[in-house]
Amino acid sequence: MEQPWNLDHPLIGVFLAVTFLSFLPAVLIMFTSFTRIIIVLSFLRQAIGGAQIPPNQVIIGLSLFMTLFIMSPTLDAVAKVSITPFMEEKIDIVSALKNAEEPAKKFMLQHTRQKDIALFLRLSNEDNPAKPTDVPLKVLVPAFSISELKTAFIMGFLIYLPFIIIDMVVASVMLSMGMMMVPPVMVSMPFKLLLFVLVDGWNIIMGSLARSFQ
Repeated sequence: MEQPWNLDHPLIGVFLAVTFLSFLPAVLIMFTSFTRIIIVLSFLRQAIGGAQIPPNQVIIGLSLFMTLFIMSPTLDAVAKVSITPFMEEKIDIVSALKNAEEPAKKFMLQHTRQKDIALFLRLSNEDNPAKPTDVPLKVLVPAFSISELKTAFIMGFLIYLPFIIIDMVVASVMLSMGMMMVPPVMVSMPFKLLLFVLVDGWNIIMGSLARSFQ
């Protein structure tokens, strides 16, 4: 009699596939460059002063495609060792997930601070691994996430600086002219946009984000 819980059973395969799809948003946020990119773009929008410019749909879409661009080497490695053999029925789902773990770990380890890994190793009472790739995912994923948050906040701070200077200059000029009834943001925003366009800001921001993962 066929075992209903055999992982090779078609129904189990469908169940695991649906389960994976339900976790896909979490995988996108916690395992990839998406978090850093969308936070930096959100900082940029706030620094310029546009509440909905660019719109959320544009920022999310740009973040997704930038994530695909940056993660393409890792995705190619995962496809080679995991997805393609599984689709060709050369390996089962367990082996496919195990094979996909190594390229994902390699990417995350390159962008995770040792201090953050050490923190979660202590919190989980785990022994120090013999080599970096032996770090368990339950430790690496949160360590990678807070490392990405720190990097994104640093980049956001650097983005804010020139726009804050413009705000301060405009506010000082308006105060000296006695224009206290006009919001300084209304006057400074066109100058911010002009500065951003003149320095080709999108090229600089996207280039800096891509190079930060190299």
